[in-house]
This record gives sequence, C-alpha cells and structure tokens, in this order.
Amino acid sequence: MEVLRIATSGSVDDGKSTLIGRLLYDTNSIPQDKMEALHAASKRKGLDFTDLSLLTDGLVAEREQGITIDVAHIYFSTPTRKYIIADTPGHIEYTRNMVTGASNAQVSLILIDARKGIVEQTHRHFFIANLLRIPHLVVCVNKMDLVEYSEARFNQIVEDFQQLLASASFKAQQVKFIPISSLYGENVATRNGTINWYNGPTLLDYLEQIDLDQEDSRHPARFPIQSVIRPRTTEHHDFRGFAGKVASGHFNVGDEIISLPSGQKSRIKTIEQFETQLPSAHARESVVITLEDEIDSSRGNMLVKTGSVPEQRKEVTANVCWMDQQKLVAGKTYLLQHGVNRVKAKVQQINFVIDVTSNQHIEGKNDMGLNDIGSITLKTAQPIFADIYAENPANGSFILIDEFNNTTVAVGTLIT
Repeated sequence: MEVLRIATSGSVDDGKSTLIGRLLYDTNSIPQDKMEALHAASKRKGLDFTDLSLLTDGLVAEREQGITIDVAHIYFSTPTRKYIIADTPGHIEYTRNMVTGASNAQVSLILIDARKGIVEQTHRHFFIANLLRIPHLVVCVNKMDLVEYSEARFNQIVEDFQQLLASASFKAQQVKFIPISSLYGENVATRNGTINWYNGPTLLDYLEQIDLDQEDSRHPARFPIQSVIRPRTTEHHDFRGFAGKVASGHFNVGDEIISLPSGQKSRIKTIEQFETQLPSAHARESVVITLEDEIDSSRGNMLVKTGSVPEQRKEVTANVCWMDQQKLVAGKTYLLQHGVNRVKAKVQQINFVIDVTSNQHIEGKNDMGLNDIGSITLKTAQPIFADIYAENPANGSFILIDEFNNTTVAVGTLIT
C-alpha cells in the first residue's frame, strides 16, 4: 500500500492539531482507551467538548500552552493508502522544525485562520514549501464557523494567496483551496451541509485522489552504498553485494553502471531483497546489488547509470537553514553529510540571507543566526557527487554537522 507524506503548517492557533485530531477521529484511527483519556483531559481543562488537539500536542509544554513546539509524526490509514503527517510548529522560533518536518513531504498542508487571513507566518510556511519544492499544496481556510461560513471571506483569502503563488520561483503541480471547520469536522473527512456553496472535495477525499506516480523514478538513478555484503559462509564464499537504498531513479538487472569516485564500469548482475531476486529497484527501496565484475567500491561510494553521471563538486553554493544557537560565520569548518558520504567542508562566504516574508535577499551579512535561511558557498576537502536540488532533490540535499559536539547545525539544498 502506497504512503502519502504530509507536512502541516500554520500560524499560532490556526488549528493544526485540531485538524489532525479530527482526521484521526473521522477515520476511526483513535483507540478506545485513547479516546477515554482525551475525554478526561478535556474535562480537566474545563471544556464541554473533547479537545482533539491533545492527540498531537504530546509534550507537557505543548499541552500547557496550547501550542505545537516539536515535530510530531502521526500515522493513520484508509482502505486506499497509508498516511504520515508531520505536524510542524507555527512559531517563527521553530522554523528549523518546520524545515526538517517538511523535508520528505509530498504534500504541504497550510492552514489559514478565516478571521485573520494571510499573516506573516503564512509567507514563511509557503516559502519553505516552495524552497523544498513540495509538489502538492493544499490551503485549508479553517475556522469558517467563526466567520459564519462566508463565501466572500473565503474567496478573498484565495485571491490573496494567489498573489503568493504568482511570485513563487517553483510552481507546485497542484494547488487546492478548501474551506473547513476542524472543530466541527466540516469538509475535513465529511460534509455537514453548512458550507453548501462549496462543491469541491473534502480534505480527505482530495488527499485520497492525489496521484503518487513515483516522481523519483523520473530522476537520474542514484544508489549510495551503505555497506558491502561479504557472507562468511562456505555456501556463499564468493558473494559480494552492495547494500543501500535507491535515492532516486530506478535500476534494472543488466543496466551498465559506473562506480563513483573510481569511475569503474560494470553491469548489474542481480538485485536482491532478503531472499528474493527482483528485476528492478526503484526510489526508496532498500536492496542489495551485485555486479558482473569485481570493482573497488565501498561505503560512501555511489553507483549511477552510464549517461547520467552527477558532476564532481568540491565547491558548492547552497541554500541553508541554520539550526544552531551559535551563529554561522564565514571561515568555519564543518562536516558535510551527503547521503552516506561525510566530508569536511569550509564555509567560504555567506552570499545573502533571505527575508522570507518579502522574499528579499539581504546582502552584506557577516553571519547567520538560529532559524535564518540564506545562501552560502562551501568548499569540501573531497569531492561529492551531488545533483542540483531543483533537478534531483534526493541527491541534492545535505546536512552540516559540528565536528566537535556532533550537533546538526544546518540543512542545505544545492543551487550550483
């Protein structure tokens, strides 16, 4: 069964947690004991209804303040497909959590309070979805019950958001606007008839219809080697396979490949998964590949198809989101983790910092602080075989690690 990955975002009190709770409730994904605990917790808060937001606000601080702080991953399923929802924080100080939560999403779900309309955080959330090139965008205008289910108010918000779409550098494949009331469940998974002027699908119906056509299969084939399999048994004494997960594209038995960085060529002899031999392997599948020839490849190397070899890069320009309390300054050295490959990298310069609310580039900055997003130039000690993020996201992203305390300090996407 296919999996749809969704990242939710919205400003403070837009109702993200309530919306997710409503989805779980309406799809019968909440166990009975959990429902009883929700009823009890809601009564302790003095509420005369069950507060579904408590399902996702798992931290004590979140429950006390009624806000989302950390990224929560929620799992549920329907007869059609499985869903993984990353419930990301809405506060500006948790921008790094938004980026990491949305990094693997196929759908960006942005909530807007019908009373407030588009606010500063809406610009930030849309910018991040645009930066990460999330292909499907769903804009849910929530709390329609507090504006008397006004069609005019909904249309005004849609018109305002269209201006954001017009200014975007990356155009999402699909954009859908849905008026909802997560508190009462209107247009979330069912219809109550209160928004009779809206003839489109409910949120769940729309998510069920999204076509997951294996977009990664249209990208160039990349197979980072995680380990070399050499069984110490007499039965398989001559077996030598390369284990890993296909980052993008697909490989078939018989394909001619090149091993990087050595440049040696061979052909795929078998593709194996547990005790099964497969004719092909696609993006996100973990397999063992054996080759017709004995070539020198090990962990951190990459297998690619001939004719689509990535550029060898020792100097890269990238967009980064800074995630550390200690500021980024030019001249400092970090560990750059690209797939399973880790190399030392020095920050050559900070090109600019982006004001995400206006999409303006602020040049002349000497440092980047926590949650800042900007462009930097890096020089690596050894070459990496990476693609431009716009052309192949799976092989065009990386993280920076502080080599002294092993802290992840930034996530980045390659520009050049």
